[in-house]
Amino acid sequence: TAFTVTFSCPSKDLNCRCSLDHSSVAHTVCWNIIILASRVRRMRLALFRNILRLEASMAHERRPPMAPSASRYHRRRSSGTRDERYRSDVHTEAVQAALAKHKERKMAVPMPSKRRSLVVQTSMDAYTPPDTSSGSEEEGGQGEGTPTSSQGSVSMEHWISRAIHQGSTTSSSSSSTQSGGSGAAGRLADVLAQTHVENHSAPPDVTTYTSEHPVQVERPQVSTVPRTTPKYGNAELMETGDGVPVSSRVSAKIQQLVNTLKQPSVPSPHYTDDFFQPDPNQPRPEGAQMVAIRGEPLGVVTNWPPSLEAALQRWGTISPKAPCLTTMDTNGKPLYVLTYGKLWSRSIKVAYNILHKLGTKQEPMVRPGDRVALVFPNNDPAAFMVAFYGCLLAEVVPVPIEVPLTRKDAGSQQIGFLLGSCGVTVALTSDACHKGLPKGPTGEIPQFKGWPKLLWFVTESKHLSKPPRDWFPHIKDANNDTAYIEYKTCKDGSVLGVTVTRIALLTHCQALTQSCGYTEAEIIVNVLDFKKDVGLWHGILTSVMNMMHVISIPYSLMKVNPLSWIQKVCQYKAKVACVKSRDMHWALVAHRDQRDINLSSLRMLVVADGSNPWSISSCDAFLNVFQSKGLRPEVICPCASSAEALTVAIRRPTDDSNQPPGRGVLSMQGLSHGVIRVDSEERLSVLTVQDVGTVMPGALMCVVKPEGVPQLCRTDEIGELCVCSIATGMSYYGLSGMTKNTFEVFPMSSSGAPISEYPFTRTGLLGFIGPGGLAFVSGKMDGLMVVSGRRHNADDIVATALAVEPMKFVYRGRIAVFSVTVLHDERIVVVAEQRPDSTEEDSFQWMSRVLQAIDSIHNVGVFCLALVPANTLPKTPLGGIHLSETKQLFLEGSLHPCNVLMCPHTCVTNLPKPRQKQPEIGPASVMVGNLVSGKRIAQASGRDLGQIEDNDQARKFLFLSEVLQWRAQTTPDHVLFTLLSSRGAVLSSLTCLQLHKRAEKIATMLMERGHLQDGDHVALVYPPGIDLIAAFYGCLYAGCVPITVRPPHPQNIATTLPTVKMIVEVSRSACVMTSQVISKLLKSKEASAAVDVRTWPPVLDTDDLPKKKPPQLYKPSNPDTLAYLDFSVSTTGMLAGVKMSHTATSAFCRSIKLQCELYPSREVAICLDPYCGLGFVLWCLCSVYSGHQSILIPPSELEVNPALWLMAVSQFRVRDTFCSYSVMELCTKGLGLQTESLKSRGLDLSRVRTCVVVAEERPRIALTQSFSKLFKDLGLHPRAVSTSFGCRVNLAICLQGTSGPDPTTVYVDMRALRHDRVRLVERGSPHSLPLMESGKILPGVRIIIANPETKGPLGDSHLGEIWVHCAHNGSGYFTVYGDEALQSDHFNSHLSFGDTQTVWARTGYLGFLRRTELTDASGERHDALYVVGALDEAMELRGMRYHPIDIETSVIRTHKSIMECAVFPWTNLLVVVVELEGSEQEALDLVPLVTNAVLEEHYLIVGVVVVVDIGVIPINSRGEKQRMHLRDGFLADQLDPIYVAYNM
Repeated sequence: TAFTVTFSCPSKDLNCRCSLDHSSVAHTVCWNIIILASRVRRMRLALFRNILRLEASMAHERRPPMAPSASRYHRRRSSGTRDERYRSDVHTEAVQAALAKHKERKMAVPMPSKRRSLVVQTSMDAYTPPDTSSGSEEEGGQGEGTPTSSQGSVSMEHWISRAIHQGSTTSSSSSSTQSGGSGAAGRLADVLAQTHVENHSAPPDVTTYTSEHPVQVERPQVSTVPRTTPKYGNAELMETGDGVPVSSRVSAKIQQLVNTLKQPSVPSPHYTDDFFQPDPNQPRPEGAQMVAIRGEPLGVVTNWPPSLEAALQRWGTISPKAPCLTTMDTNGKPLYVLTYGKLWSRSIKVAYNILHKLGTKQEPMVRPGDRVALVFPNNDPAAFMVAFYGCLLAEVVPVPIEVPLTRKDAGSQQIGFLLGSCGVTVALTSDACHKGLPKGPTGEIPQFKGWPKLLWFVTESKHLSKPPRDWFPHIKDANNDTAYIEYKTCKDGSVLGVTVTRIALLTHCQALTQSCGYTEAEIIVNVLDFKKDVGLWHGILTSVMNMMHVISIPYSLMKVNPLSWIQKVCQYKAKVACVKSRDMHWALVAHRDQRDINLSSLRMLVVADGSNPWSISSCDAFLNVFQSKGLRPEVICPCASSAEALTVAIRRPTDDSNQPPGRGVLSMQGLSHGVIRVDSEERLSVLTVQDVGTVMPGALMCVVKPEGVPQLCRTDEIGELCVCSIATGMSYYGLSGMTKNTFEVFPMSSSGAPISEYPFTRTGLLGFIGPGGLAFVSGKMDGLMVVSGRRHNADDIVATALAVEPMKFVYRGRIAVFSVTVLHDERIVVVAEQRPDSTEEDSFQWMSRVLQAIDSIHNVGVFCLALVPANTLPKTPLGGIHLSETKQLFLEGSLHPCNVLMCPHTCVTNLPKPRQKQPEIGPASVMVGNLVSGKRIAQASGRDLGQIEDNDQARKFLFLSEVLQWRAQTTPDHVLFTLLSSRGAVLSSLTCLQLHKRAEKIATMLMERGHLQDGDHVALVYPPGIDLIAAFYGCLYAGCVPITVRPPHPQNIATTLPTVKMIVEVSRSACVMTSQVISKLLKSKEASAAVDVRTWPPVLDTDDLPKKKPPQLYKPSNPDTLAYLDFSVSTTGMLAGVKMSHTATSAFCRSIKLQCELYPSREVAICLDPYCGLGFVLWCLCSVYSGHQSILIPPSELEVNPALWLMAVSQFRVRDTFCSYSVMELCTKGLGLQTESLKSRGLDLSRVRTCVVVAEERPRIALTQSFSKLFKDLGLHPRAVSTSFGCRVNLAICLQGTSGPDPTTVYVDMRALRHDRVRLVERGSPHSLPLMESGKILPGVRIIIANPETKGPLGDSHLGEIWVHCAHNGSGYFTVYGDEALQSDHFNSHLSFGDTQTVWARTGYLGFLRRTELTDASGERHDALYVVGALDEAMELRGMRYHPIDIETSVIRTHKSIMECAVFPWTNLLVVVVELEGSEQEALDLVPLVTNAVLEEHYLIVGVVVVVDIGVIPINSRGEKQRMHLRDGFLADQLDPIYVAYNM
C-alpha cells in the first residue's frame, strides 16, 4: 500500500530558503513514501510463517532424524539463497518478471565447447566450499573459515527447488518462497561452524586440472587443397565437456550464434565517429539549485571532558569498578570483563613501555607523534582497546590494521606500503596473535611482502615493566595533532591512511553522543569490527567518553550462533546495538528456535551499512519478524559513514512512532542519468532507498556534481555528499594532492561563487537530500561505473545477479562486479565463484539469465561474465572479495575462470560507422586528377636488361640444357653444388661434368624404361638434394617437362600423401621419378590407407641408372615452349601450376645473376625448400646459369641442428645467402641464448653482404629486426638483412641484391589502410604500422599500381594492386579444367586507361610505390615498393579491408602464453584461433584479452575464440599460415580445441 505524500512549502516567496523544491509554481515536490500498514505486515508475516512451516514439513518428510542442534543448522544451510546484503523480494520479483519476458523470445546461446580435461570434476567429499563472505572490503567479515557442505542437504535442496518449480506456473512464485525458509538453510551455509580467526590453515585447493593431451605436436606440413581436409590430432576421439561425440557441431553452433545476433533482442548499435554521443532524450534535472543543510548546533554540556584521555582518566579514577567492555568466547559465555580502572592502569603501562622500553634511553625507538601499527585479531577487543588508549596517552599515533595471515595476503602488500609511507617501525600486538603469525626457521617473524621492517611488541601486562611512581602521562586538551590513522582501500586496491585529529576525534564523539542520546552506564552490544569505522567510533571511543558498557560479539561467535547478539541484548537489557544489515538477516533466519526473545529494551539499533541501498530490505524484514517481540519501528537507525568524513548522517532514535521514516522509490533509469525520478511507469527497474537520517550536529552538508568542478547539484539530481564539520578526517597521510581534492573542497553555486569559506570533505557517497533535510544514499563513488555516459552502481548489479534464482550454481557473496575500459568506454565485468556440483549447462544457463536480467533491469549490457572455481578469488583480510586484485588478475589474464561468456556484440555500441563504399571515380578522372595535382603515376622499373653490357657467356644460349653442356665442356671440374648434412659436413657435391653425365643417364632411362615422348610431364618426388637437380636436367635432356613435388612425410602420410597424388594427377604426369626409399613408401600399406595406390603412373627409381648415354640430347625447336611447371599451394589453399617457358627461365636466371652479381668464383648458401617459386630457381637453376657454387642446406636439417645454416655461412665465408622466414624464426628462437657459445666456436657473419628472405608476403619486420639484433654481436651487419617478393604470376619481382640503397621503412596509418588509403605517419604514433620495402626491383621488371576494380592506373603512394610486366613472367596457369578466364585475367591484363597496349600480369597483392629521396646506382631517384597483403587473404568486415596479419600481431601481444595466432572470417563473424603454450586452465583467460585487444586496436568484434594446442595452425614450407585449411579444419571439428568461446 503506497501513499503519495506531498510536501509543499507554505511560503509563497520564490526566494524562500527551505530545502524543498521550488521548481514548480506550487513549490511542491512529490516523494513516494511507502508506509507499511499493519495489515500488510500481518499478511506478510502470515505468509512468512506458512513458508517456514512448508519448509519444515518438507524437510521433515525428506530427512532422517538427526540430533536437534545439528539438524537445526544443516537444514538451513543446505538450500542456497541470495547474499543477505542484497535481499529484496520486490527486486527478486522484478528480476523474475524480466526473465519471464525474455523466455517468450528465448535466446539460443551456443554453449562453448570444452575439452574433457578442462572440465573440473571434483568429488563432493574432497571439496570445501569457500568462505562466502561479501563482495566489498568493508562488507567482509563473514569470516576466515570454510563451512563444509553436507551430502544430504544437496539432494534436499534439489528436491525442494523441484517441488517449487514444478508446482509453479509463474516465474515469480519460486521467488516469493525465498523470503522464507526454502532459502533459509543456504543463507547460513557460510555462517556456521567455522574455524577460529587464529586458525591460519588455508582451505584445500580444488583447482587441480589434469591434462590428457601432450603439448608437443608436430606442425603438420600442410599443403593440401580444401577437398581433402587434414585430420588434426585425435579428432576422431574428440568429445566435448558434456561427453557427446562430435559430429559437425561447430558449424551448427556458429549458425546458431549468427541467428542469435540477428535477433532484434540485441539493441542495434549506434555507430558514432567520436565514440560517444549522449542521448538527446535522456532525463535531465529540473529542480532548483540545492541549499546546504545545517545540522542542529552541537550542544555544550558543562561536564564534557576536554579530551578523550581526560574522560578515561576521570572514569578510571572515579569509577574504576564500572565495566567498560565484556568479551565473549565462541560459546557465547563472557570471557573477560575489562573495567574502567583496569583500562586506565593498563593503558598507562602500555604508554610508558612504548616511550621508554623500546630502543635505548639516548635513542628511543618511538617518540610522541610517531606512528605505530596495531595488529589485533577480531576476537580480542580488550587488548586492542588497551593498546589504542595506551597510544593516545603516549601521544603516539595508532594505525589499526588487519592481522596478516599469510605473506601473500591479497592487499596486505598495499597495507605494507601504507605502513612504510607512515614511517611505522613498531607493531603492537597480543600474545595469541603474536604466536599465530607465520614464523621463519629461527622463530623470527618474516618480513611480509611490501612491508617495512617491524619490531613486534606484545602489549599483555605480564610482558610489560611497571612505570615508576613519579611517571604520569601528560593529558592535554584536544588539539590539532593527529590522534589516529584509519586505513581505507580504494577502488584500484591502493591503501590510504586517513588522519583524524584529536579535536576531530573529540568533536565526533560529542556529535555521536548528542545524536544518539547516549547516557552514562548505558549498555551497548557491538557486532561490528572495532578497529575501524562505526565499530571503532561507537564501541571504543564514544563508549569511553560516556562511561558506557560495551558487549563485544566476535565474528567467530556470530558464525556459530547468528542469534548471539539478540540473546545478549535480551540478557543485558541493552539499550543500543550496532550491527550491519547481514547481522539482522542472520538473526531472521535463526530466530524461530528462540521462544523468549524480548527486544523492548532497545532504544536504538544502529545499522552501520544503512548507506547501502540494499540494507532497506533487511531492516523491513527484521522489523516484520521482531515487532511482535517488542521491537519498536522507530528504534531502527540506519547511518551513513565514510573513512574520510566519519559519520555523515544518522537517523535519530525518536519516541514518536507516528513519524514514518523517509522512503523513495526511484527509477533506475533516472538514477543512471543522475536524476531523481519517482518511479511510475516501469515497476521492474526501481531502487527503493531509505533515509539515513539527518546531518550530524554542528555539520553542514551539500551535494555536488561527482565529476569536475564541485558545483552544487539541483534538488532532483544525484551527486556526491560533502560535509563541512570539525568532526571529519584531516588528510590522506603523506598525499597532499589527493588530500586537496578530497578534504579541501569548496562547493560552488551556479554563479561560480563558493558557498562557504570553510572547506568541505567529500564523503565518497552518492545520494541526495530529501524533504525535511533527510539524507538518502543511492550508492558509493567506488562502486560507480559510467557506461555510455550512464552511471551504474556495482552493488545494484550484484543485487540483480543474486536475484536471478536461488544460488544453486554460484556462491552468494562471492560475486565481484567492476568495469574495465575498452574502446573509450567502461565495460561491466561480473566474476563469480561457481559451486563444484553445478554442471556446465547449469552454469551457462545461469550466466545467460543474469545477462538478460541485468539488461532488462538496468538497461546495460554485461561485457564479460566469468565463473571461477570455488575459493579462488583473492580475499580481503576479513574474507570478502578483494575487488581490485580480482580486476588486476582479469586484466593480466591470470584469473583462470572455468566458464566465460563475453557479450561484445550487445555491449559495444560505440564502434565507428561501417564504411559505405562510395561509387568509384572513373579511371580517367583519377588519372587526370593525379596529373592536375602534380602526382606522378605510380610506376617503376628495374634496370633494362638489353642495355646492360657484361661478359655474360650464357646469354648466347637459349636453353639451360645448352648452358650445362657448355659448362661441362669448358669447366668440367668446377663444383656447382655442395649438399651439407645436419652436422655441417659435405654429404655430396656435383661438378659440371658429373651433373651432365648423370643427367644423360636419367634421360636414357626416361626414354628406354619410361618410353616417354618429348613434351611428356614427369613428377620428380625427391627430398631436397642433388638427386632432384640431376633428375631435373635429365628431363630437359630427354625433352620432358619436369614438375618438382615435395615427398610425403613418412610420419604423416595420411595428411601429406594426398597432396602428392593430387599434384601428380593435376599435372598429368606420365611417370613419377623418385629415390628407392620413397618409391617403396608410395606403394606401402600406410600409403594405400591414404590414397588409391593402384592409380599411380609408372614409378621410376633413379638409384639404379643405366650405364649408357642417350643417342642424342633433345633440343627444343622453340624457346617459348614449356621448360617446367611450378606447382604450389597458395595460403588460401588454391593449388595452381604455373607454366614457365625456356625464355622466361633464362631471363629469370639472368635477372638474378645481374642483381646479385653472381660469378663462378662466388659461393651462395641456400637454405630453402626446392619445390616452387624462387626457392626452386635458386636451388636448381641459377648455379648452372651463372656458374657460382651453391651450398645447399635442407631446412629440415635445422630442426636437428639450428646453428647449421649460420655455421655453414661462416665456414664457407659466404657473402650471399638466401633463407625462408621459417628458417629465420628457427634461428631466432633456437639460438637466442647461444650467441656467446657460437662466438666461442668461431661463428663469424661479418662477411655476409646480403641475407635475403625469400617470401610471397608483406615483410615481417619484427622477425627480421630481432634476427639482425640477435646476430649483430656475431658480425652480421643490419643492412645485410632484406627480403624479396614474388608471387604466382612472377616468381621474383623484387630482390635486394648487392648494390643500391638500403631498404627503407615507412609508417602508415592502419585505419586509413582499412579504407584502402595510404597515410604516412610518424614512427610511434597511435595506430601506426611499419612497412618495409620488399627489396629492389629486379632488372627487366616493370611495375605499375592499378585499381583492382576499375583497372585504372593509380598515383604515387596510393594503395592498389601490383601489376608486373617482365620477360620472366609465367606464361599462364596449367590447369586440368582449362579455366581460361582466370588465366587470361591473371597473366594478360590491360589497363583500362593510359597505356592500354602493354600486357601486364596481376599479382593479386595490394601495395604502393613511393619515390624516395635516395638515388640508385644509375643516379635515378629510387622507387620503393611496399607490399601490404594478398587480396584473397584480406577480409572485408564492416565495409573495410583488414589484413589478417595485423589482427594476429595484436592478439599475440596480449598474453605471454599465446604462441601463434590465425584469424579468418566465417559468415560475417571474425574467428580467432590461438595456440596456447602453458596449462590448459589458462585457455579461458585468453578469451576476454583477445576480444579486448581486437576491439581496442581494430574496432572489430570477435565472434568466436578458439584455443588450441601448439602446432595446430598449419604452416606451409615458406612459413606462411594456411588460414583456409585452418578454417576448414575448424568447421569440420578437426582441431580438437581446448576451448571454443562464442561471443554474444
